[in-house]
Amino acid sequence: MVAMSNKQILRVTGRPGRQTRRAERGFTFMELLIVMVIIAILAAVAIPRFITHIRRAKEVVLQQDLWAMRRAIDYYTTDKEKAPGSLQELVSAGYLREIPKDPVCPECPWTEVPATLEGNDPNSSGGIGDVKSSAEGTDSNGKAFSEY
Repeated sequence: MVAMSNKQILRVTGRPGRQTRRAERGFTFMELLIVMVIIAILAAVAIPRFITHIRRAKEVVLQQDLWAMRRAIDYYTTDKEKAPGSLQELVSAGYLREIPKDPVCPECPWTEVPATLEGNDPNSSGGIGDVKSSAEGTDSNGKAFSEY
């Protein structure tokens, strides 16, 4: 080991200089203000894009749910040779696990469109032939949700 004197230790470690004191003080108000302005600009750009993506995702889920329910109605009608009386009947018969909620308007019920009677057959009991959304408004392309 090499023995060092106090003078040598001071030269190696040095006194706390101006830079060390400034680092101990923290950030200035201007530095914090600049960082907050940058964060605000990024948020102003990101939040509208996020909302647009969420809205588009709901539209796609609505289309997929309608497609699944319409397919279940078609399968039920083909298998039983009559249209289902309600969406709940599709669940009871095992064609759907559950009736999905409308992603655009979760409180709104589905609009059940009556099935058309083929050839005015008196044995046909009607039932539902299609399902539509009852949500108000339009999608991002201007098409009404009720037209899906």
